[in-house]
Amino acid sequence: MKLEPRRIEAFLRDPGGTRAVLLYGDDVGLIRERAVRLTRMVAGAPDDPFRVVEVERDGIGEIPAEMAALSLSGGRRVVRVRDVGDAAVGAVQAALAGPGEALLVLEAPGLPKRSKLRDMIDKAAGAVSIGCYPAEGQALEQTIRSVLSERGVGVDEDALAWLSGQLGADRAVTVSELEKLALFVGAGGRVDIAAARECVGDLAGLSLEDALFAATAGEAAAADRALELALAEGAAAVQVVRAGLGHVQRLQRARAAVADGVSIGDVVRALRPPLFFRRQPAFMQALRLWTPAALEWAANRFWEAERACKRTGLPGETIARNAVSGVAQRAAAMRRR
Repeated sequence: MKLEPRRIEAFLRDPGGTRAVLLYGDDVGLIRERAVRLTRMVAGAPDDPFRVVEVERDGIGEIPAEMAALSLSGGRRVVRVRDVGDAAVGAVQAALAGPGEALLVLEAPGLPKRSKLRDMIDKAAGAVSIGCYPAEGQALEQTIRSVLSERGVGVDEDALAWLSGQLGADRAVTVSELEKLALFVGAGGRVDIAAARECVGDLAGLSLEDALFAATAGEAAAADRALELALAEGAAAVQVVRAGLGHVQRLQRARAAVADGVSIGDVVRALRPPLFFRRQPAFMQALRLWTPAALEWAANRFWEAERACKRTGLPGETIARNAVSGVAQRAAAMRRR
């Protein structure tokens, strides 16, 4: 069943006996936030080793067994699968048809509209799908007000309008920037336009997003500079590679529309959330450069980088740099052809 937006908050507070939740959409940060909320609601803590298990993308065959397993400490378990796609349909069907009371949380950023997984979840008993898309307009303004208000900070209307133009593409980034802004003005203070530009201004310059747009456009030197600035500002290695995967998945969806006969200009104008005007040329350049097979290679490179960050013990920043650099170098080589 697809959950209506007005029912999402109530469901996150109490998922009841639901056995599987599919979180899909373009806002990776919102997907992660909702996955953590569901996990905490069911298991008590998102990192409880007895009641929470994460299944890797290459281990989806383990889902039915994990769903059937019992917690050694008692209580309901959560089985969490990140970056899942249609390859998991068989395993998820088997899990829903099998025993167990665990909650299966499937995180699927960039899942296509015609996804078999989404179709199966929407039709399955005891399963729910939730769209996770970037906030826009009044919804984004309300998010900004709420996050600042929770920290005892007000916001002027002109600052609110400016922040709405800078934030919103990713829930986690939006909240992080607003928390930084709240600390900057202090509890009981008020955000004016000067404070907003002083504290969040770097988002309008080189940033993690700029690094990824430059990389897929084949601008290797610009990508390197932007990535170094993002890392210096505190971007985590896993954040870098997950954002890279999300960016490539967005390109994949746009590239599929181009293959269906839609012009590149129309594809870019139809993107939701819309691209900032200064990033549109780099995105259009990437659509001209990358074939579907090459984009699949780039997606796998970022996915493997995330696995390496978790498993190898190598410096995470080095892994992230190599992933972004590899994509940028391939794009640059395609530009030279």
